[in-house]
Amino acid sequence: MNRHSEEHSVGQESGYDSAGSIATNVADGFTMVAVGDLIVTRPLTKGEDHGFGAIVKILHDADVTFGNMETNIFDVRTFKGSPQAEYGGAYHVSLPELGPDLKAMGFNLVSYANNHTFDWGIEGMRETSRVLDQNGIVHAGVGENLAQAGAPRFLETSRGRVALVSFATTFTPMSRACDSAGGAPGRPGLNSLRLTKSVVVPENMLDGLRRVASALPAFSQTRDDLNAVMLAGVTYRAGAKAGYSYQTDPRDVSAILRNVRQGKQFADFCIATNHGHEPGNWSQEPPDYEQSFAHRLIDAGADAYIAHGPHRLRGIEIYKGRPVFYSLGNFIMDDLRTPVGADMFDAYGRDPRSHTDADVTVSEMSGGYRTDAGFSDPVFYDSIVTVGRFEKNQLIELRLYPIELGHSKRFANRGVPRLAPAPQANVILERLKALSEPFGTRIAIENNTGIINLQPTSP
Repeated sequence: MNRHSEEHSVGQESGYDSAGSIATNVADGFTMVAVGDLIVTRPLTKGEDHGFGAIVKILHDADVTFGNMETNIFDVRTFKGSPQAEYGGAYHVSLPELGPDLKAMGFNLVSYANNHTFDWGIEGMRETSRVLDQNGIVHAGVGENLAQAGAPRFLETSRGRVALVSFATTFTPMSRACDSAGGAPGRPGLNSLRLTKSVVVPENMLDGLRRVASALPAFSQTRDDLNAVMLAGVTYRAGAKAGYSYQTDPRDVSAILRNVRQGKQFADFCIATNHGHEPGNWSQEPPDYEQSFAHRLIDAGADAYIAHGPHRLRGIEIYKGRPVFYSLGNFIMDDLRTPVGADMFDAYGRDPRSHTDADVTVSEMSGGYRTDAGFSDPVFYDSIVTVGRFEKNQLIELRLYPIELGHSKRFANRGVPRLAPAPQANVILERLKALSEPFGTRIAIENNTGIINLQPTSP
């Protein structure tokens, strides 16, 4: 055996590829479609098409079709739960007919750990899981305890077995799952990656904040805190550029990496997916912790890292031949939710005796009384459908199909995707191209489609 053959044999036996990552093991022609948030309240495949059918065809032509399940599915007439005091910004709810309709669209794998998982409590989470299971849609990220919520879930395809590990950095505090300890039982909920947030300011500003803090009662600062100040529950740190910084919880990191490793051990292809809004929906860039953590996930066995949450596109990176999507934006934002819950009427100054659920949602989407602009910016209605194709266990091409969700349409008609017309498609792709360049990613634009070509490396 020559040296090249010997090295290849060792690589196969160890399970690692030439880039040092755990090898992909799917059959030639394996395709993965990945999209962003599924905010959808009703079945769509039987409605007026307006170009939706062309997108459904793309979803159907893949071995695995992934999206983030950012709603809850139940029949409110028989539902035993209630809207929670803590909710993810809105009470997302969908009709039971959505289950079979998602299957009809082509979805066979979804994440369900996000800030809306517990909008309707444990009952809403359980009923949604039941509907997804009933319709053969594999989902991950929730469970009756943390071990179940964090565990990989598996999809069988003709070209290989696919594992999914789902977690969230943006979530309501009461939705976080935990395991049993001593005599205490585990807690149902979602798989979380907890973050500690700091505000970064120039050194001279930190000195001013330190003086303010020292003038307040009960202020103390240990030797370890010389480069940080806590004021009114917020930690401030000195840095060259003002912004936000995040530290990941090492316990959560360890558990997620272990579950990704196990997912790949039991499958041919592993997807790790994260729902997070950090540092905010306004940001085109991912939070400062995310790139290094995405790399660690791929090193642990993930074949793709898919982030969603900020409702807008962020850049794409190719790390060791694996796609890293820092946000795929919205795929569907058909937000005709009803009922919306009494707390939302209060939050937007609406009276349920005279205003409607739609009045509340329109106010929320436009920003209402908040300091931000809600979802009035057209950027939240532009996105992409990604199609990755694998040959010889390597990603050889990513195709990026720009879509638009009808920002200019009336409330009852917008939010359903269609392939973007040429001028708008070019704007979307040029924006994504610019966002991806800092990661060293080159996107070619051909016939209103983005293309990332990857030359396969020699074994």
